[in-house]
Amino acid sequence: MRAGRFSGMSAFRILWAGQAVSLLGTGMTRFAVMIWAYEQDGRATTLALLGFFTCITYVITSPFAGVLVDRWDRRKVMVSADIGAGLMTVGMLSLYVSGNLELWHLYLAVGLAGAFEAFQEPAFNASVSLLVPKEKYTQVNGMLGLGKSAARVFAPAFAGLVQQFAGLPVVMGIDLFTLALAVLGLLLIYVPAPDRSIEGLAAKGSFWHEISFGTGYIWKRPGLRSILFIFFLINLFGTLTYFAVHSPMILARTGGNEVTLGIVRSVMGAGGIAGGLLITMKSRFKRKAQVFLISTGLSFLICDFLTAVSRSTAGWSAAGFLSELTIPFIVAPYYALWQEIVPFDVQGRVFSTREMVQVTSQPVGYLVGGILADGIFEPLMQLGSILANPLGWLVGTGPGAGMAVMFLCTALLGGLTGVLGLLSPSIRALDNQVDEDNLEPLVPAAPL
Repeated sequence: MRAGRFSGMSAFRILWAGQAVSLLGTGMTRFAVMIWAYEQDGRATTLALLGFFTCITYVITSPFAGVLVDRWDRRKVMVSADIGAGLMTVGMLSLYVSGNLELWHLYLAVGLAGAFEAFQEPAFNASVSLLVPKEKYTQVNGMLGLGKSAARVFAPAFAGLVQQFAGLPVVMGIDLFTLALAVLGLLLIYVPAPDRSIEGLAAKGSFWHEISFGTGYIWKRPGLRSILFIFFLINLFGTLTYFAVHSPMILARTGGNEVTLGIVRSVMGAGGIAGGLLITMKSRFKRKAQVFLISTGLSFLICDFLTAVSRSTAGWSAAGFLSELTIPFIVAPYYALWQEIVPFDVQGRVFSTREMVQVTSQPVGYLVGGILADGIFEPLMQLGSILANPLGWLVGTGPGAGMAVMFLCTALLGGLTGVLGLLSPSIRALDNQVDEDNLEPLVPAAPL
């Protein structure tokens, strides 16, 4: 596969545009499939399992993917992963058209797509580090978040309209078209091979030694270890509510009104766009760890609480907008810190280990979130139940009220997580860490 002629920031812009377009198509399919799955039995657990199978295969595949990303041409890895994910969409489309699509088919397809994503994510992030100057890391991570937020704005609305007037197959067809555009963009760019560092030479050895290198690298650095734990908790609490039960809660409280859900999701995406635009205007943050932690605490305390107590489209939309507005200020500084600290030639292994750890919380959150909603909190918030009297005045009772109580819990736990991080000396020290020895290449990379 011959490398394209665009390099540096030009290559990044093409890479970013391709990803943004592909995310729109993928988001449309995921929204449409989620609605289809919920219509089969109306249970929150059904939707939670879609997220669970995506995450569990991602976690299992990540350690192996990281080694191969550092060994192989990262551009080729991204192309192959995108094509693999596209084949999963083709499979679901074929089953649906033939009238044979069942829930277990969806679980299998999203599980395999998660495995392909385990290759695509570290290859993409490590490629960004090679294409973009260090001083622009926070800015470009904000741009990446902007693309994801734009997809959240338009994907639900487009998916709803297309599914209503043309059906699920057309939604999946659009997904495949946008994926093809992303692959075409990858064929146009050149991603240089990383120079070798001292850590890169130390990582060489057997396949199993290379798998364990990422874990050892993070474990030996208290700041990275601690900030990864904080992000693990963020993912856990976010999955328990926003990922696992946010959509079922709105559907339950509105009698299955898909239009309301689409409006809320679109407004949430608009908040992410606003946050992404704000952070891209600020090319650098002197205190990245501090921005990350303060944004985390405020996001959970304010936004999860507002989501819990709201009982209208306007209330959920306002809470969602503010929540998504803060996410770029959580994610962009966090990833920029890792890109600055970790040597380029081991970023595949280290980033895969990081993703594996922080994503491990998501399958737990999906499963526990669905079980807590259907089996515990929802029954406890029905009229006459144990929690209905003390909490009913705040979040109401009936369908969806139990899931609202879950948002109250994550508001408190997530806020405490931000405070815990601010109290950690090793995380605060990351703002002052400049490890020039790790960033300077030891031996130039061989030309491709």
